[in-house]
Amino acid sequence: MKTGIIDVGGGMRGAYAAGVLEYCMENDIHFDTCIGVSAGSANLMTYLAGQKCRSIKFYHDYVFHKEYMSLRNFLRTGSYLNLYYIYGTLCNSDADEPLDYDTFAQNPAEFFVVAQEVHTGKVKYFDKSDIGRDDYRPLMASSNLPGVNRPFEIDGVLYFDGALADPVPLKKAFELGCDRVVLILTKPASIPRTVGKDAKIAKIIKRKYPLSAQNLLKRAERYNDSVSAAKEYAAQGKVLIVSPDDTCGVDTLTKDKDSILALYNKGLHDGEEIKKWLAI
Repeated sequence: MKTGIIDVGGGMRGAYAAGVLEYCMENDIHFDTCIGVSAGSANLMTYLAGQKCRSIKFYHDYVFHKEYMSLRNFLRTGSYLNLYYIYGTLCNSDADEPLDYDTFAQNPAEFFVVAQEVHTGKVKYFDKSDIGRDDYRPLMASSNLPGVNRPFEIDGVLYFDGALADPVPLKKAFELGCDRVVLILTKPASIPRTVGKDAKIAKIIKRKYPLSAQNLLKRAERYNDSVSAAKEYAAQGKVLIVSPDDTCGVDTLTKDKDSILALYNKGLHDGEEIKKWLAI
């Protein structure tokens, strides 16, 4: 029986998934395949490295550093989020919160990071072989939101956030051979995603990146269709959806320590659902 777990990300709402994965680490819960989108890829990498209490520091502490995300960053570089600071300065071997790369690399679980090619609109699934010690560029590409950041380049190819192409990679998990999948959402499963801000950002990038703009306009529909499919699989016992009953007021770029910690604690509590489900 091959098990998988998906973390769809969601900016600062990723604190919820960080709590869920913290519960998994504390209770020695493992998966054969891990797929992360955007901030979800960072959560899963820390989980695969077995570093307890690490992820919450990024949401609760470091996010308040001006180097992490700020208007100053945007004015200087055109990117609100400094991805090299988040996944380099803070994560490298000589950093304040170094990733335990050896443990991550030796973990037998498969690991995939979802990104989207800017000019083609095609989905890109990076895997462990694309990630090296102190080289976490696939995570930077996956977490690169249009309208918030400029396109991120790897080997001559520009990337945007993976949520544009495959916001809920459930189909991918089954294609990889998973029999049962835990799907972590960072907003209530009962609340559909709306086009909202996506339409405004799509209008801004449409001229320069038309296919990325198209994907941005389709993101809500793809997300909602995938969640609906997940609910059908859940009825068959193939999927467990773990999602918060509310987001505690936390949105993609929220900076509120109390709200972030409250959402994280919801994840810690809800992680128990996974233990029960896997035992069935």
